[in-house]
Amino acid sequence: MSLHQRLGRWSGPSIALHWLTALLVLGLLGVGLFMTELPNNPTKVKIYALHKSLGLTVLALVALRLLWRLYAGAPAPLPGTPRWQHLTATLVHWTMYALLIAVPLAGWAYNSASNFPLQWFGQFNLPRLVAPDPEMRAFWRALHGWLALTLALLALGHAAAALKHHYLDRDDTLRRMLPRFGRRTAGGAANDKDKGTA
Repeated sequence: MSLHQRLGRWSGPSIALHWLTALLVLGLLGVGLFMTELPNNPTKVKIYALHKSLGLTVLALVALRLLWRLYAGAPAPLPGTPRWQHLTATLVHWTMYALLIAVPLAGWAYNSASNFPLQWFGQFNLPRLVAPDPEMRAFWRALHGWLALTLALLALGHAAAALKHHYLDRDDTLRRMLPRFGRRTAGGAANDKDKGTA
């Protein structure tokens, strides 16, 4: 039995990695929408550098999260969850993992094809993924944008489904991915309903 199945909910590391990644992706999507319209000046260069560094951070966090997921597993489905719903949620989760890797990699390739240096918060240089190529530059830029848009749409659907479970179905789907501040019983067990899966 996996760690998450024993807990009946997502563990602390999974929760922390989930919400940190979500906040970073939200910020990256917001910055990415307006930074291309900025005039060419030192501020724009700094914003682009920050965007790239945060994108690389997301890539590292997702790699860490996947390793933890492989070790800890996932909570079992909530009792009564339709099989199609569980399969759909699983498919969406793994598609989002794939996109969280593909989006920054496409951005990295776009940066490489543009012949720009790539640093992580000015600490060290990263190698090029592809050779400088003006024609492929446009391809990688478009791919990065479309993958990011797909990720944003999936994330919206994911959030909407979690809110639907919480407010309409009134089950523990969302609660399992929130830090637990539940009351404790005399025996020390949490007095909550975290027995399902997300």
